[in-house]
Amino acid sequence: MLGAAICLGACSDHRASAAPPSRPASHVDTIVPRAEALRRFQATAHPADTLAGGERSRDALVRGFVRALETRDTVRLSRLALDRDEFAYLYYPTAPQGLPPYELSPDLFWFTLEQGSAKGLRRALDTRSGRPLGYVGYRCDAKPSHEGRNVVWGPCAVRYRRGNRTEEERLFGLIIEREGRFKFVSYANKL
Repeated sequence: MLGAAICLGACSDHRASAAPPSRPASHVDTIVPRAEALRRFQATAHPADTLAGGERSRDALVRGFVRALETRDTVRLSRLALDRDEFAYLYYPTAPQGLPPYELSPDLFWFTLEQGSAKGLRRALDTRSGRPLGYVGYRCDAKPSHEGRNVVWGPCAVRYRRGNRTEEERLFGLIIEREGRFKFVSYANKL
């Protein structure tokens, strides 16, 4: 009986020592103040004080988009759209979606913007690229939105000839203008 007790004690000690060490409970922030969420997001980005690349006019931006789409120039298309750094420092701080009452976190806002842009660009490349589009022009809402130092245009539609008729489609999302530079906020579209 003593042998069984010793064995039982040894076996239970062995099982206890074989169990993985317990980890301290991790703390998950369910509500992070907007300023702190932005600070954390910006800590993972490079500071930006101006839009890099892009174009010097809205017309040139749209024409550049059309040319890049026709030639499947994905490098050029990526340079015409906001990057993560510009989003973090120039766009998000004054975008209505990041302000009350919405207060979408910068991480979630960037994720949804980036996903919509990638999906839209993929659709545009699959259905409209590799051939002349027959570009005629474009139109945007007449009244832009003023968001801090940003002027945001859109929605916009590209007009092009298809056969004997002119068609109009939303091939990209909003356009941001800041200090004489223009870029696309997103390539989300209505294709």
